[in-house]
Amino acid sequence: MTYMMCMFMFGLILGLIVVASNPSPYFGALGLVVVSGMGCGVLVGHGAPFLSLVLFLIYLGGMLVVFAYSAALAAEPFPETLGSRPVALHAGLYSVAVLLGGGIFWGGWYSSSWVTVDELVEFSVFRGDMAGVALMYSAGGWMLVLGAWVLLLTLFVVLELSRGLSRGTLRAV
Repeated sequence: MTYMMCMFMFGLILGLIVVASNPSPYFGALGLVVVSGMGCGVLVGHGAPFLSLVLFLIYLGGMLVVFAYSAALAAEPFPETLGSRPVALHAGLYSVAVLLGGGIFWGGWYSSSWVTVDELVEFSVFRGDMAGVALMYSAGGWMLVLGAWVLLLTLFVVLELSRGLSRGTLRAV
């Protein structure tokens, strides 16, 4: 399980580097999807599968709105790819910064502290996120409804903004 958590954390850092170093909205959106997937994988590994599913669905819903908006307004005929020279230079600089930061703070991290909820079955009465599910639906249900309503309203606003003067999203910018 520790190896899986290391892979999720490595994918999370790699996705963050892709998001930070890429000027094109298409590849930035791809990096955000990778980051959300890996972050939710870390949450699943630490015993919160329902919270991970809810965050993943809400985050990808918001990401879809942002991607539609940015793709409609910043449509480039030849976007910068992940292998182009400036993007690779920025990604290399960010990787060096992450390695230096990891080297500075390496002394306090130990793999024995990465024990997940599933590995402590004999000490737990129920799963790690079951109490949170009940609380989210009882006390926080109105917040879920409000969040869904805001995402739907944002989707309509973005579609109206990207429509232009009744020409749709396929227009010369």
